[in-house]
Amino acid sequence: MITELHTERLFLRKMNVLDAASLFEIWSDPEVTRFMNITPFTDEHQAIAMINILDDLSQENKAIRFSIIAQESNEIIGSCGYNLLDYDNLKAEIGYDIARSHWGKGYATEAISSLLAHAFSTMKLNRIEAKVDPDHVNSIKLLLKLNFTYEGTLRAYERAGETFNDLNMYSKLATDE
Repeated sequence: MITELHTERLFLRKMNVLDAASLFEIWSDPEVTRFMNITPFTDEHQAIAMINILDDLSQENKAIRFSIIAQESNEIIGSCGYNLLDYDNLKAEIGYDIARSHWGKGYATEAISSLLAHAFSTMKLNRIEAKVDPDHVNSIKLLLKLNFTYEGTLRAYERAGETFNDLNMYSKLATDE
């Protein structure tokens, strides 16, 4: 499985424990994690544990998560990847997060575009999915900009504490290119 992707301004590298301090800074921001299925981290060991979980999934060929690195500064500014790989059905689910200080600069669009290109051209996947909180307007705008199709709302799909949240399902097919 590929461990690096390059774009005009970004370097996507398979995340590792050396990234923990930078990712902790991102994942401890309540604004960044607001629509993620995690609560803001309070200790760097949580980031290490998350990276280890993601690495285990990668070793099993079930997922891969990349640290997003701005080439100009060599700074980790977020993460993205295939949260779930289903080779039997030639599909994957994507996820992404960007540090608040880098919002609005087109980095998420650039990173996700590279994931899509790799998924369709190299991995020969047929379908890419993204599940998004209906209130996460910026993420929805990103997916629509990348020509994802809204498929509907998954009612009470994900548990957050004592409540169940709806998620909107978006997809893009290889034939949509």
